Amino acid sequence: MAQVLRPLSAVFQQSDYTQILVGLAEPDDAAVYQLDDGRAIISTMDFFPPVVDDAYAFGAIAAANALSDVYAMGGHPLMAINLVAFPDNLPHAILSEILRGGADKVKEAGAVIAGGHSITDAEPKYGLSVTGEVAVNKIMRKAGAQPGDRLILTKPLGTGVVTTALKQGKVADADLEAAVQSMSRLNATAAALAQKHGARALTDITGFGLAGHGWEMARASAVDFRLHFSQIKLLPGVERYARAGVFPGGMGRNRDYFSQWVSLDSQLPEYAPGLLYDPQTSGGLLMAVAAESTAALLSDLLAAGEQAFTLGEVIAGNGRLQVM
Repeated sequence: MAQVLRPLSAVFQQSDYTQILVGLAEPDDAAVYQLDDGRAIISTMDFFPPVVDDAYAFGAIAAANALSDVYAMGGHPLMAINLVAFPDNLPHAILSEILRGGADKVKEAGAVIAGGHSITDAEPKYGLSVTGEVAVNKIMRKAGAQPGDRLILTKPLGTGVVTTALKQGKVADADLEAAVQSMSRLNATAAALAQKHGARALTDITGFGLAGHGWEMARASAVDFRLHFSQIKLLPGVERYARAGVFPGGMGRNRDYFSQWVSLDSQLPEYAPGLLYDPQTSGGLLMAVAAESTAALLSDLLAAGEQAFTLGEVIAGNGRLQVM
């Protein structure tokens, strides 16, 4: 992607646009445009094909996933534009359910659907272009983690594994339901608590998996992350599917690219690397927080219903992941 974007970087030098606080120059979760001394606009978008069979659930998951980037930047959503691709040969009632799921999730976020665009395509796709607002002094970035910080993740891993098990006809109904609930959950509360307890760096875990997005955060902060695999929470059924080799194709692509910056302990279970590189849909927030604030933040997250857990610490380094 960096090579693809290089021509844009040559045309738009970020230094020429001083109101762009976060843009092409940084691998962050959304673009940020400063309006005045105190306020900035967050702009992001995301869409993808169905990850579950239920149309309403797919719409809600896709919307939660798109909204997450605003929360990862420390802001709150204002409005969203529907992005739709839909085949001619499917009933329009399916599309209505997808849009209803997305609209309900946007309303839950306190924002509004303000428009949309649709095209005809052989495969359904849905997502949102989201506009949010953030106070300039509250912007969260991937950069900022410091040696000694603790790492917290707010959702269990394994959505890629579960949705692949669904496609292969191997998933248990209860496992799928747990994954749908996790993917549909907004990261709004988790982001607000991260701000409250002074988290230094923040990102959401999505398509690049824990390893990919964790590496981006470590590199941006010029530190190393040490992760403890035994502390990582997994969604119900995920270990069983992983042991059976049920992984999406995106896992292999993530592994092929990010493994050059990831060191794995030789004693890890054979299936562990697949879970680290498993692409997540609407995953949790990964946050770096000062050691002395970790217990209070984790307590507040759990009290609010988040399935949060500590999974490692920040150490001196130059942008690598060590997994023990």
